Amino acid sequence: MSNLTAQPGRPALVPDPRPEPAPAARRPRRSKEPDRQFRSLVSPHTLTTRRGRLVYRTVLTLVVVTFTAVFVFPLYWMVTGALKTPEELAQIPPSFFPTSLDFGVYAEAWDQLDLGLFLTNTVIYASGAWLFTLAVDVSAAYALSKLRPVLGKAVLGLMLATLMIPPMVILLPAYLTVKDMPIFGWDLLNTPWVIWLPAAANGFFIFLLKRFFDSIPKELLEAAQIDGASPARILWSIVLPVSRPILGVVSILSVVNVWKDFVWPLLVLPDGEKMTISVGIASLSAQMPQNVLIASLVIASIPTMIVFLVFQRSIMAGLTAGSLKG
Repeated sequence: MSNLTAQPGRPALVPDPRPEPAPAARRPRRSKEPDRQFRSLVSPHTLTTRRGRLVYRTVLTLVVVTFTAVFVFPLYWMVTGALKTPEELAQIPPSFFPTSLDFGVYAEAWDQLDLGLFLTNTVIYASGAWLFTLAVDVSAAYALSKLRPVLGKAVLGLMLATLMIPPMVILLPAYLTVKDMPIFGWDLLNTPWVIWLPAAANGFFIFLLKRFFDSIPKELLEAAQIDGASPARILWSIVLPVSRPILGVVSILSVVNVWKDFVWPLLVLPDGEKMTISVGIASLSAQMPQNVLIASLVIASIPTMIVFLVFQRSIMAGLTAGSLKG
């Protein structure tokens, strides 16, 4: 609207008889953000129908059953192979079911291969490696994460660089080291220390622990420091209790690594009375029937499967834990 009021000393303004043009319609601006709605192969409307639900459940069942069979079938083949006779094992094509269920082959494998001795040795090696791993790796990860020493990032980088080296490359230097330990001149062959010490320092475990320790809020540690707690007391009373998931993961992986290792125990434990379960079975495999050998492998696998079934929730919680909720 034009101002029609006359001002002093100026003539009154005459309104323009032409109508004012209508304001141009504004076009909606296109959002620069990408479309966040993704379309799936099956629309939500199709899943609400009876046929859609039937197809979805059928496909889901087939996928689950297929993947389960792929992972479980080797275990089934090992368990049933121990129940077959040597003639059935050599049969072509192989039979999927044994003709008779004779579980006495497991007792025969236990007695003939002296699995009790080998299992005891392996438990001792795995337990000691677990304790040394927690003592060394937790301390190193805590120092790199919270104490932040000079050149801490460089030390962590060198630790992670060791993961890029194939184990076979460092096999000979490691053997020479435990054969004649520098400075002390000790010979660690045929002793538990030859398993415990190399397993203690693991760059991958230190990295996992450090990443978890980084997610612990600084307020907890600062409050403890104000109360006069030392770094060791903070580690024991605050960091370790909230780090149970990742400690469970590291514990299980360290035990399994020692349990399944073959080349290193074969090289450093030549004494038949001190062999691990894997080396002991391999050393006596040529003298045993094939079904007895398979039965011994089943017995050797049972402890690790029990550990996984009992602690599988801790494994998943530790691998997915990346932050703490206050």
